[in-house]
Amino acid sequence: MAANTSKTARASVKAGQKAGKAGGLNVLGEFKYLIPLNKGKHVYLRDLTDGSTKHFATGSDDFAEAVKVLAEAGHGEKIKAEIEAFAADLPAEQGWDTTLKSLEEAGAFGEVAEAAA
Repeated sequence: MAANTSKTARASVKAGQKAGKAGGLNVLGEFKYLIPLNKGKHVYLRDLTDGSTKHFATGSDDFAEAVKVLAEAGHGEKIKAEIEAFAADLPAEQGWDTTLKSLEEAGAFGEVAEAAA
């Protein structure tokens, strides 16, 4: 069966295995939802529910709504963790902490504060 795989497919698997060691995509456990663009002003958001990747301005209502849909599907904590990691790892970029705060204020991660009260 391995002889029937294309050279491109074999190279892709090999690259993925190497990337997994350095924190890249791990198909079985970790999936990156956000790809920052334009110093954090825009982002690609990967949607696991339908397999699409969409482009958003990080301060837009459309971005908040898309994150909310993913959070309702159970992906909110991972997306929130990625944004927190961007805030820590990419301080020179557009304020990821501000992006996170605006998403929380828009209720993109659910009504955690109200549910606890």
